[in-house]
Amino acid sequence: MHKIMKYLGWVGLVVLISPPVSGAFKEMEVRWVYIFSFSFLASVLLTPIFRTIATRYQIMDIPNERKSHQHPTPLLGGVAIYIGFVASMLLNNIIDYQILAILLSATFVMVTSLIDDIKRLSAAFKLLIQILATGIIIASGIRIILLPQNLLGHAVNYILTVLWVVGITNAMNFLDGLDGLAAGLGAIIAFFLGVVAFQTNQPFLGWFAIALLGSCLGFLPFNFRVRGPASIFLGDAGSTFIGFTLACLAIKGEWAIDNPIVSLSAPILIFGIPIFDMTHTTIRRVLSGKVTTFKSWIAHVSKDHIHHRMERLFQSKKKSVLLIYSMSACLGISAVVLRNARTIDAVLIVLQGIIVFIIFSLIEVRRQ
Repeated sequence: MHKIMKYLGWVGLVVLISPPVSGAFKEMEVRWVYIFSFSFLASVLLTPIFRTIATRYQIMDIPNERKSHQHPTPLLGGVAIYIGFVASMLLNNIIDYQILAILLSATFVMVTSLIDDIKRLSAAFKLLIQILATGIIIASGIRIILLPQNLLGHAVNYILTVLWVVGITNAMNFLDGLDGLAAGLGAIIAFFLGVVAFQTNQPFLGWFAIALLGSCLGFLPFNFRVRGPASIFLGDAGSTFIGFTLACLAIKGEWAIDNPIVSLSAPILIFGIPIFDMTHTTIRRVLSGKVTTFKSWIAHVSKDHIHHRMERLFQSKKKSVLLIYSMSACLGISAVVLRNARTIDAVLIVLQGIIVFIIFSLIEVRRQ
């Protein structure tokens, strides 16, 4: 049965590639269905191939005291996601100058992280690569515009853009600590970015998000299994690629009509979990004295992220992941509601999210 399903999957992928079929989807104005189907199928079919390659060449994640898995697990799952995503974009001609810049920069980050999966690179070098990749994005015209367009305003906007992209990229990497967490969060974030993109009449950004949604969901059955541990991991190549791509997508779009506060609030809510985890762990590490310099901050590794704390609280990896999924989905729904909201509504909804996280943290501390 497994071989039959695999065969049918490859047949389906070939059929989707054929010009008559792809043209029919475009004519029916359901291109998003085509993009999702292709990226999903490509990811499903390629993941076992890269699992075999990783096993053969011993590109494995070896357990240690900082990791939650018990057995050596193949990496390279992120490469399958990357290929499924990029192929679906290219086959559908969803390319303009800025999207090409995102694809090239994300590829730059992915390849660097892939090398890191095979042969460890320093944290400082990886950070430098991410900053350079963000510079390519800025040069293409994709940047946060929060302050007026004067010399000081440009400088601050550029700095905020680097902080956002590099911060989200690493936050997604840090969250890749339990089976299914990073890929599942990537899928949830991509879904809500896609919904808001279609709400605000930005079909190209919607297709972009759908492509990443399909490729993440195609990988999940191998990484978040009903029974047993993951058979393959994303690796840093996958988690950083997902984080970088989503961060760039968030700042490329206009997430509200003529209201910069609402436009800013929607991505903050959708990315609420990565933002909270990065902020929370940084504050705790500084207050506890574990981190005293920038160098020690980028190099510090410990089991104090939200998924580690939830695992200790619930004594269950799957329950912890499902809880984080639920929290992310709730924040995403709040972002969808903001479509035609007033400024005060956006501020209150973001404030509500912050209060929920504060209460959540207080309950956790009390429980400990």
